[in-house]
Amino acid sequence: MTEFTSEEKTILVQYGIKKYENEETVTEKLKSILSEKDIQRNIDTLLGTQRVRRIGPEILQNNESHTELPDLPENLKSVIDNL
Repeated sequence: MTEFTSEEKTILVQYGIKKYENEETVTEKLKSILSEKDIQRNIDTLLGTQRVRRIGPEILQNNESHTELPDLPENLKSVIDNL
């Protein structure tokens, strides 16, 4: 597993949510690059800071009306494209 900074992990989770929305799918896709603990911690943090909102029991959505999605750094573009 590649080592990512905490900021990069958060960005990866946000873009994973943007791409898939279903929490279980996001977790499954990100497991190849992040630990399940890191994924869940970042989802909880994003929910707590209102950068992500929960729509129903399994659907997550970036709260783009509240905060903008961060710019995707060059080194993470290929990671997101390959999810």
